[in-house]
Amino acid sequence: MPESEKVTINMSAVDLGKIDLLVQEGLYSNRTDFIRTAIRSQMEKHAFEIQQSVTRHSYAVGVLTYNRADFEKRKQNNEKLSIAVVGMLHLQNDISPQLASEVIESIQVRGVLIASEAVKAVLAGRIT
Repeated sequence: MPESEKVTINMSAVDLGKIDLLVQEGLYSNRTDFIRTAIRSQMEKHAFEIQQSVTRHSYAVGVLTYNRADFEKRKQNNEKLSIAVVGMLHLQNDISPQLASEVIESIQVRGVLIASEAVKAVLAGRIT
């Protein structure tokens, strides 16, 4: 499982040049260091809003992992899952599309969803 995801952005030549100047002056080790620092700064600036949204929507924060045994137990107990996560949801490869369809009511992922293509396909209408 990747600990980070690659994100691609487009920037103007002038903005990129300004970043390069800051790197050249030794304020940042490279462009990536600058961009990560800027993102963290904005998340800190909006920490209250993020927490309010997490609370309002009852999101779990972090990494959630489910396997076939988890789903079989829920199926046996006639439980449906409505999963809401900020971070990563990992549905392990031992979960069949049919089992996923029987157990999952809805999925909201603000981050990364890792699941087989077959499971993603069967749940496509339930993922937001």
